[in-house]
Amino acid sequence: MNEILVLYYSQGGAVRSMAQLIARGVESVAGAKARIRTVPKVSANCEATESDIPSSGDPYAELQDLEECIGVALGSPTRFGNMAAPMKYFLDGTTALWLKGALINKPAAVFTSTGSMHGGNESTLLTMMLPLMHHGMVIVGLPYSEPALSGTSSGGTPYGASHIGGAMDDRPITEDEKQLCLALGKRLAETALKLAV
Repeated sequence: MNEILVLYYSQGGAVRSMAQLIARGVESVAGAKARIRTVPKVSANCEATESDIPSSGDPYAELQDLEECIGVALGSPTRFGNMAAPMKYFLDGTTALWLKGALINKPAAVFTSTGSMHGGNESTLLTMMLPLMHHGMVIVGLPYSEPALSGTSSGGTPYGASHIGGAMDDRPITEDEKQLCLALGKRLAETALKLAV
């Protein structure tokens, strides 16, 4: 079974819910399976560490997850128009994979949740693409042939799936946002299977 890594960081739970929807989209494609992973928090206290195994939820990602999978969906909440520090910290530690070209020609997609409609979701998605492009990955977005992309009054962009969570991260994922998460997972899996041949 060809696996797609769905790698995310979530503080309030919205990005985790999106990751689960994207994984469902991945697994709607025959021959594809989702491998869901998260990254630990980072702390300003240099002595603070997270356990090697999370107390609940999905396992923490390791570099071998990126190497073993045929595609990657990367998700993070928006922090001032950029990805959250824990995701950036994890990506900054992928130099060994870059040196050996382990991710070249693998497809990647991105997703995010923001507090407000104009809270930086598109800039976050674009900046999440940059390290993936440095790794030589092929970026997969959402085409306007997806009806929810043209009809949404909440999240959703051609750059990737997005969700408008509200200032307190208490707004549920809308039907349009769900459809776009599923579509992104499906498109990523279909592309990954074609490129893996």
